[in-house]
Amino acid sequence: MNASDFPHLHAYLGPADADEDTEPSPALDPTTLVATLRRIGTGAAADGQPWPERRRCMALADADCALAGLRVVQEVLLAAERTRQNGAPEEYVGDRVMEGLMLACLALCTQASTRLQPQL
Repeated sequence: MNASDFPHLHAYLGPADADEDTEPSPALDPTTLVATLRRIGTGAAADGQPWPERRRCMALADADCALAGLRVVQEVLLAAERTRQNGAPEEYVGDRVMEGLMLACLALCTQASTRLQPQL
């Protein structure tokens, strides 16, 4: 397997050469991709804020993100259906896209409900 041409995400967090004397890197801007990924990995909810309940923070954060995604998919699905009913025929996205949106809704509902079940 060939090595990737793209650097890993953690390569941006430290100096390129470990032997080189450099100043410590400044704190990450909270809006950067890496900082956001770290917050998500520690249980950030859909709004990017950590859950106050630490015992189940990952499950609650996953459920919250799934429900936020579900809302977005349902809004797209509703807009596509209204376009089918009231718009021009060439604006309709097609039956396969509609079915894909419905399957995405089902998957996101399943994800949210699974993550909200008590852990045994």
